[in-house]
Parts: sequence; C-alpha cells; structure tokens
Amino acid sequence: MSKRDEERRRSAFTRRALMLGAGQLGLLGFLGYRLQKLQLQEGERYATLAEENRVSTRLLAPPRGRILDRAGRVVGANELHWRVLLTAEETEDVGATLDTFQHLLPLAEAERARVEREVRRRRRFVPIVVREFLSWEEMARIEVNAPDLPGISVDVGTTRSYPYAEHLAHVIGYVAPPAESDMDEDPLLGLPGIRVGRAGVERFHERTLRGRAGTVEMEVNAVGRVIRELDRREGQRGQEVQVSVDAELQKAVRGRIGEGTSVVVLDARNGEVLAMASQPSFDPNLFSSGISAAQWREWTRSRATPLINKTISGLYAPGSTFKMVVGLAALEAKVLSPADRVPCPGHYDLGDTRFHCWRRTGHGSLDLRQALKQSCDCYFYEAARRTGINRIAAMATRFGLGVDPGIDLPGAKPGLVPTREWRIRQGKPWNIGDTVVHGIGQGFYQLTPLSLATMTARLATGRAVQPHLTHSIDGKLVHGTRAEDWPSLGIPERDLELMREGMWAVVNEAGGTARAAALPAPLGVMAGKTGSVQVRRVTREQRERGYRAEAMPREWRPHALFVAFAPYDTPRYAISVVVEHGLSGAGAAAPLARDVMVDVMNRLRDAPAGPPARLAGQGSPRP
Repeated sequence: MSKRDEERRRSAFTRRALMLGAGQLGLLGFLGYRLQKLQLQEGERYATLAEENRVSTRLLAPPRGRILDRAGRVVGANELHWRVLLTAEETEDVGATLDTFQHLLPLAEAERARVEREVRRRRRFVPIVVREFLSWEEMARIEVNAPDLPGISVDVGTTRSYPYAEHLAHVIGYVAPPAESDMDEDPLLGLPGIRVGRAGVERFHERTLRGRAGTVEMEVNAVGRVIRELDRREGQRGQEVQVSVDAELQKAVRGRIGEGTSVVVLDARNGEVLAMASQPSFDPNLFSSGISAAQWREWTRSRATPLINKTISGLYAPGSTFKMVVGLAALEAKVLSPADRVPCPGHYDLGDTRFHCWRRTGHGSLDLRQALKQSCDCYFYEAARRTGINRIAAMATRFGLGVDPGIDLPGAKPGLVPTREWRIRQGKPWNIGDTVVHGIGQGFYQLTPLSLATMTARLATGRAVQPHLTHSIDGKLVHGTRAEDWPSLGIPERDLELMREGMWAVVNEAGGTARAAALPAPLGVMAGKTGSVQVRRVTREQRERGYRAEAMPREWRPHALFVAFAPYDTPRYAISVVVEHGLSGAGAAAPLARDVMVDVMNRLRDAPAGPPARLAGQGSPRP
C-alpha cells in the first residue's frame, strides 16, 4: 500500500470517528436534556401521578336526613341492617361456598346467577353483596357457621324505614336505587346501597336529604388492593326535614275512610297541610328492601290505584261546593246583590232545554244566603248566566282553582277551570247552556281535593294562602308558616262574610243541607258546603220513570263532596272530603268531615294559636 493510500485511509477513519463521536455526544446531550426536564421541570407532575397511582380516593356515603312530623315524631328514618358479602379471593371454590350458604339461607337462582356473574366481572378481592336485610337470626346463623363459609362475611349497612308505613306513604314517599342516568349527576349515587327519593317528600327534598359525600384515601398496590387507610374526611349528613302533617292525626283519618275516599285538612291560617289521606295506599318500606315483580304488578294493575295520591292528582267536578265562587263572581260583576231573589220552581228553562234543581218541587224564591243554605241549583243557574263563564273562571283562579297549587310535593295536578277561549281552542263553540251548567260546579271542571281545601281556607281567612308541607329544615322555619306571609285576596270582606254566613247556615240552621255535620257544642261551630257530582248524564226519560241514584251500579252513582272550616269565628282548620260514588255530600261526605274535624280539634287545639287568621274582625253570623 502506498503512502498516499495510507493517508487516504486514515483520513476516512478520522472523519468516521468524528461523526460517530458527534452522534454519541448529541445523543448524550439529548438524554441529559430530557433527564433535566423530567427531574427539574416536570418532576412535580410525575411525582403527583405516581402518588395518585399509589393513593386511591374513595367516596363515603353520608347518612340520609331524617323526616319528622309536626310533633317531632320520626316518619322517615335510617335503620341498620345486616348484609352478606362474598370475597372471591378468600375461597378456593366460590360454587362450593355458595352451595353451603344456600343450605343455611335461601338464595334464589336469579340471585345466585347475579353473584357468579359479578365474581367473573370484578377483581377477586372486591366484595360482592350476596344478600341484604338479614334478620338477627339469619345473621347469627351465618356467624356461627363462619368456619364452613370461606370468603363469606357479614357487613352492616343502612336502610330507609317508615314507621307509619301506608298511613303516610303518599305524603312522605319512598326511596329506591338510583337509575344509571342519575349517577351522571352525582358520583355519590354510584356507591353501593345508596337510595334516592322516588316519590313524595323524599323526592321533592332529595338534594336536601341526600347530604354531601365524605372521602377516604387508601394506599393501594399495583393491582388496586387496599394496603392501608391514609386519611378520612366524613361527609355532611343530609338535613332534617320537618313536615306539617301530624302523623297520629293522619293515622286517625285513614282509620275513618274507605276505598275511593280522599281527605285534606289544612291550617287555614297559613296553608300548612295537617292531614292528607286517600285510600287505598301502600307500604313504602317494601321499596327499601326491593319489591317483587308480582307485588309491582298487583299495585299497577289495580283499579283502585294504590300508588296514586288522589288528594293531589284525583280530578273531580266540584259540584255545589263551587257555588260560593259563582256567588262571589256575581257580586263582583254586580249582576246580583245579596238581597236579589231568584225563583226556583224545581227547574230552569233556557230555550227548549230544561235544567233541573236537585229538589223536584223547587225552593220557592230565595236570596243568595238562602240559596247557599239550601244549595238551590236554579239560583246558581241564573247567577252563572248573568255573570258569564270567564268572570267565574277569573274568580276561581283567585281561589287557587285550575292553577298550579305550588305544593312541595311531586305529581300535584293543577286541574281545569274552563273558559270560552279554552273551548274554542278545542274547535268547539261555548254555548250559554255550558255556562248555566257550570254554575252548579258540573261540566268540564276538573279539580283536586287539595285545591278544594285551598279554596275553603281562602274563603275562611280572606288570604291567598298556598298549601305546603315543609315546616322547617334543620330547625329553621320556612317561609309561609306565618299568616302574615300571605297577602289579601283583594275581595271585599262583606262579600266573603256573606259566603261564610251561607256556609254557616248549611250546617247550623234548620233547612241547611248538612245539619248532620254540626260539631259537638264544646268544640265550637263549623261552616260548610255540600256537593254531589253526577258521573253519568240522567236523561229526561230516566227522570220521568223515577230515577234513583242509589239503585244504580256503584260506578254510576254520584260522587259525594263536602268542604268546611272551623271554628267559625276564628277559622283555624279547612277541610275537603271527596267520597267516590258516595251518592250525596250530605249523606256521605259531611258526616265524615265532622268526625275528622272532631279528631283535628281534639288533637291540635292545644297547639299555639298563632296570629289572627282573618284580615278583619268578624263576629258570629247575622240571624
């Protein structure tokens, strides 16, 4: 090899060595840069990530707030219960463990399939619920046989209980497991054993009663198994809700009513609901432990609709209990005066149509007070014709009829008070005959027992009280518990007093339609109004043949209604009663209202009286 070739070879080697060295130096520089960035610039971030992988933060379910009645009795409580858990990693044979368990306690095949499915889906160290709501005897049986049940343990949970069961089911409601859509709203709802309100006060005050979740920080290994607890922050318990209902009064009322009957009792001074009962009902405790498919089918298919609170969602025509509203509308429109008399020959003719009074022989000539006392239909046919349906509807709205009742209870229906425009929107004309028949509370009206009680409370006090159930939250009174929280209706006191006098005469004066509803003398005086509502049209041919409603099948008989307030001089309680197919308000609803009012006054009359209910002083009715 020549010297020149040797130099050329050395020069090429030197260039390669320099390039390789430069590459190695660049690589080392890049690695150094990345190391510096990881340790100095991003070190804190990666340390946090590492800590998060080591520490698992889990939510703690807070205790659900209690529900109390007006006397402080617990009507919605939390109770401890035992449940059986299975940890798969603690047993060599899950199937054998479940076989042994089934020899001790029954386990439905569907439940066993669920447990086996959960074992396959979850990590083996995660406990799985096998059975809940064990009795003391069942829990003891499991504990005694623990050596033969590897992987099985007994755990303590909480369940919602309702001491007054079916008596307050429609008011308090019930809880049930959350739906998947609910869990997106609050991660707390994904915890095992959590229940959410599905009806009644439980649903309306769900956020208040739920509370806020606590947290526990656990150190876990690479596969997620808990090593130890690092920190714990307890959650905030749900707030305590006190309702205005008296549980013992509610129980007494339900003891007096039969199927298809609804009763609402309000504090006339402020609109608080004291009792709200309809039959039939259901046991809300069954929802806490899980109702069977057969039970659910029985409830939902029953014609008696036990799951429905008819006091807020049952819709009925008000019948003659509506006549005070018609009278007030006529007075306000100045189409009738208190002294104006209207003849009643037992029927009212309008063109070639004849409308009948409930008394075939008629009432003779009556003024407004007498027409209320004897519930004369012909008087109010004429009053409605003169007043017009829209004026009547406007007055009804002021008494809380046909509008949202605003009660703190889900499912309350506003009902319907028709107007001329409402009928036209249906593509049909409003005829003068429609107005006439609506003057006695028949026709298209659809009102709830709650709205009728609200109407009565407003008549008694002259205030625009609104029905409500919540009395206090965590001991703090809510707005509306004082009479002065509610404004005046803006109706002249003389007009209201005339309606009250007519209602007083209904119960306390000879010839009144509800003399049987008079209270025992020591309890004072009650004023009220009867009503009966046809559920089927009675034809002229049936009348001529001597129609008798009591001879009809039960489902064809009229509904019976009664509204009242007491004591007359200082109104404190307002009541509405609806007896489905009860024939007559005087015969079925009024005596029941009297008995309930006696219960109310005997149980609650010693409570603080509060401020005067009426806006202006009134004495006893004029003779």
